[in-house]
Amino acid sequence: MSLKMRQTNETSWRGFVFLGFSSFGELQLLLFVLFLILYLFTLTSNFFIIIVIRLDNHLHTPMYLFLSFLSFSETCYTLGIIPRMLCGLVMGDQNISYVGCAAQMFFSASWASTDCFLLAVMGFDRYVAICAPLHYNSRINPTFCAKLIGISFLNGYLFGLGMTLIIFHLPFCNSHEIQHFFCDTPPMLSLACGDTGLSELGILTLSLMVLLVSFFFITISYFYILATILKIPSIRGRKKAFSTCASHLTVVIVHYGCASFMYLRPKASYSLERDQLISVTYTVVIPLLNPIVYSLRNQAVQTALINAFQGRFLGKG
Repeated sequence: MSLKMRQTNETSWRGFVFLGFSSFGELQLLLFVLFLILYLFTLTSNFFIIIVIRLDNHLHTPMYLFLSFLSFSETCYTLGIIPRMLCGLVMGDQNISYVGCAAQMFFSASWASTDCFLLAVMGFDRYVAICAPLHYNSRINPTFCAKLIGISFLNGYLFGLGMTLIIFHLPFCNSHEIQHFFCDTPPMLSLACGDTGLSELGILTLSLMVLLVSFFFITISYFYILATILKIPSIRGRKKAFSTCASHLTVVIVHYGCASFMYLRPKASYSLERDQLISVTYTVVIPLLNPIVYSLRNQAVQTALINAFQGRFLGKG
């Protein structure tokens, strides 16, 4: 058996070790407390968004249906990464098996890409609501909504599967130490030995299909939305129309900005410190951004949340 084959088999047997926060030393406990607080707030806020939309009849519309599934998708995304990261920070166990690493990459990539497709669906929903309001109920009907959501989740799983297969068919014979805090594409690709050019092309192609295609549909939707809003004669009418899109547009800019920076660039431009900062933002901050933005900027959600806290839906009112 060749040395390269023995090293590859050894990596498959031993698994990997995360080194993402190893340089922080005693500060790891502080990071644990900070990330735990943010994570609990993320889970709680997304949970409230989902429950409130489910229980408040005023929010039983396609826009809020898509929002609830976006909250669900982002919650699932964090479940595959943050609990494992928190355990490593507080217990010092930074090991992960080969199969566990592949599973983590599959689920994180699947849910992240599902978010992209759901954001595109939400952009299309706003386009129909503003540009063709008289046809909104007939076009965005429950059956059509279910199809859009199903397609988003299916495409997300296919992307996750493709990304995982591309990465884990490579031989990891350089090292089993991952310079990151979870099994993400860039740090895993840097561990592979041999010629990774074809794999990099495959990853770039998949990333372009998810990020640019979904962002293209969002851009087209907002092009027509803007054109329609500019035709509204009153300033008050324009502000009212745009206010229904402001929350979605904010989430889109931050989400696609971080994702594009992480996945639409060559292997040679990877930087440990910079990439880790972006990854922390993408995995910890952005899932928290969705409920905050939609709660602060949406009067209907604010009212429903206040009613929930007052006990209307909890049997205390």
